[in-house]
Amino acid sequence: MSLKAAIVGPYARWVTKGVMRRALRPAATQLGVLRELVQFGASTEFGRAHQLHRVYDHAGLVEAVPLQDYEGLRPYIERIRAGEPDVLWPGRPLYLCKTSGTTSGAKYIPITRHSLPNHIDSARRALLAYIARTGRAAFVNGKMIFLQGSPELDRTGAIPTGRLSGIVADHVPRYLLRNRMPSRATNCIADWESKVEAIVTETMGEDMRLISGIPAWVQMYFERLLARTGKATVLEVFPELSLFVHGGVNYAPYRPRMEALIGGEVPRIELFPASEGFIAYQDQGPEEGMLLVLDNGIYYGFLPVHAGDRRPLSIDQVELDTHYALVLYTNAGLWGYALGDVVRFVSLSPPRIVVTGRTKHFTSAFGEHVIAEEVDGALEEAMRAVPCAVSEFTVAPMTTPAEGLPHHEWYIEFATEPTDLDAFGSAIDAALQRRNPYYRDLITGHVLRPLRIVRVRQCGFITWMRARGMNDAQSKVPRLANDRRYVEGLPTR
Repeated sequence: MSLKAAIVGPYARWVTKGVMRRALRPAATQLGVLRELVQFGASTEFGRAHQLHRVYDHAGLVEAVPLQDYEGLRPYIERIRAGEPDVLWPGRPLYLCKTSGTTSGAKYIPITRHSLPNHIDSARRALLAYIARTGRAAFVNGKMIFLQGSPELDRTGAIPTGRLSGIVADHVPRYLLRNRMPSRATNCIADWESKVEAIVTETMGEDMRLISGIPAWVQMYFERLLARTGKATVLEVFPELSLFVHGGVNYAPYRPRMEALIGGEVPRIELFPASEGFIAYQDQGPEEGMLLVLDNGIYYGFLPVHAGDRRPLSIDQVELDTHYALVLYTNAGLWGYALGDVVRFVSLSPPRIVVTGRTKHFTSAFGEHVIAEEVDGALEEAMRAVPCAVSEFTVAPMTTPAEGLPHHEWYIEFATEPTDLDAFGSAIDAALQRRNPYYRDLITGHVLRPLRIVRVRQCGFITWMRARGMNDAQSKVPRLANDRRYVEGLPTR
């Protein structure tokens, strides 16, 4: 064992023990964060307008700060972009993180000197929790690759602006820089496909042990890597590969294809990062949810998805197996910010969550309200029943078919096609009916007919995303919608 690996083990256990001590007192930990936030925020333009100096607890916060999405905060953020200080948080942000959503266009999220550690320390905690739990630290001796956005910043405005992963890349601890790949020059390549080829060139002869990124883009990297090296599996190229870190989407639909490319199952850590803050990370087994980051600059509200009351609940008011929309109050100056993600608690002490979908991404054209967790689970179950490998997919309603009843259409790009496409479609439909009783009632009541699969051409989703300016390492294919916006233009066969 190297000196680095020997040192990191005790340190990982010490850090993880402290995190867990605070996580087992969630209400007290979150109250401490709330009071720190309002102490800093009270002197800002927003704080004075909403009398944050009078806020002492959750009830006072909910009463003082309205629930709002990005559009609600946009007037404040535009003033920040113009260089005005003390608008949402004291001083000016260090950066503005530019992120392009599928529904709101470009968003500019402040990153302050107080909020930057949330992004860096939380990712570090995830790796330390893995080391503390498993005792495996050998990956720190090899190379680590992070598929991410360009670190180049736009400095034409008052605040330097760029992608989150690129911003964070410039703040990687010095002791990790010798291990980290790809090079800055490669990371700055704008065209994603050219960038992947350059990453393959840089990495294929290295001792790669940790790989991190959104599954769809890692999958593309693996495919290019194998094509260039002529090897059958990634483990033949990187025999010491020992950890895969991923986030952004549910991993289950990608699992069969990824394991085929890798040549087996590699230990993995799931993260829940967002431009607005690092929310949670997997600290136990893959099926046990992600530990909510409670003590690092974010106070959470939880809005029951199907409740009429629009007041977010606090961490000590939530229940297991209920869907909540996340609301954030952060030391980046986001107040009452509806993140758009829906979560479900699988543990309360400590609080662990799974992401079940997006508030604006669902299919309910007929009243069924199908969510991402249900389509991901149905697809995973069907792939076990009728073996195949899926590269990407999305779901849309067909409300006015040329003939027959309305139905759902599943646009699927297969890496390996099922031997019986009809049986595969029937397996998805049956699994979805078991997960969603409203959908089942519409099928059995002959309001809808069973779903139809539309095959997307190879690389069809990548082509679709490129045409929409979504060809970077942070872009994701939306899983489903209540209309056909995400399937129009997809190349099918």
